[in-house]
Amino acid sequence: MVNEKPANAPGNVKNGAAVRPWMRNTLALAGVYNLIWGTWVVAWPNAYFQLLQIELPRYPQIWQCVGMIVGVYGIAYLLAARSPTRHWPIVVVGLIGKVLGPLGFLAAAVQVDLPWSWGITLLFNDLAWWVPFVIILTATVREASDTTQQTERLTWDRAMTEVLSHRGQSLAQLSQEGHVMVVFLRHSGCAFCHETLDNLAEVREQIEARARIAIVVMSDSLNASLLTEQHELQDTHRFVDPTCQLYDAFALRRGSLSQVIGPRVWFRGLVAVLRGNRIGKIDGDVFRLPGVFLLRHQQIVSASRAEFSSDRPALLEILNKGIG
Repeated sequence: MVNEKPANAPGNVKNGAAVRPWMRNTLALAGVYNLIWGTWVVAWPNAYFQLLQIELPRYPQIWQCVGMIVGVYGIAYLLAARSPTRHWPIVVVGLIGKVLGPLGFLAAAVQVDLPWSWGITLLFNDLAWWVPFVIILTATVREASDTTQQTERLTWDRAMTEVLSHRGQSLAQLSQEGHVMVVFLRHSGCAFCHETLDNLAEVREQIEARARIAIVVMSDSLNASLLTEQHELQDTHRFVDPTCQLYDAFALRRGSLSQVIGPRVWFRGLVAVLRGNRIGKIDGDVFRLPGVFLLRHQQIVSASRAEFSSDRPALLEILNKGIG
């Protein structure tokens, strides 16, 4: 028996700010680089061609326009560097350009015999910025989807007594009456959540012979109702927690990018979809990881916290471990 009570008190420091100094520095560096490169091209349009010993352009003014556009991007990056996640549209547009540029070069090199040596500039103008720009955009999504920023955190005791199911009962009341298995899902559009609910429906009789079932979802009341009804679990206790107060109380943390959409998750996602579990609209914190807990007298006696969003909980094992 675990007899666990997560140490989680109101006023604890929330997740650190999504913006890191290197993000600002990266965009500032991108801005300075673009301004220098753009100025070079505008002032000396033939220099790059001469350096690579390529035929000079017939209309260098067109090449100078490219330099001007790159320089303007530099100004935008410098402005975005003040608050990278707030000015994410600039980063998105920049990343799109840095992806389309190399694709355009490949097409030109194959179709019109553009010298491959021309692509050297792409290493510094485009490819070098892919990873940092993607990380900045990921941090933006992570920050925007963090619903815990919208409300205070609850102590364990408050979470047990103040958050009520659609039937008006708290987890404290349910766990006083007997064992209760609390299944935390991710957003209702998650294929893995549908997979978990299918599994829960399959072993429901075995679980309810020894414990009650409670399902916690991030969706609003209507979507939560539709979700459980779809899996014929509408008569179980259902807790709607869009601000993830219960998730925090049970120490269900927010995962990293690899834990949410990494290679392992993609593979499991393909398997889940092939089994008929659909992917739908995201209506909650996409980075929040799921978990399953067995409660008795407001104490966790058995638990399984997911390491990846794709983890499939062994429901009967959790039950047997907690009850014995």
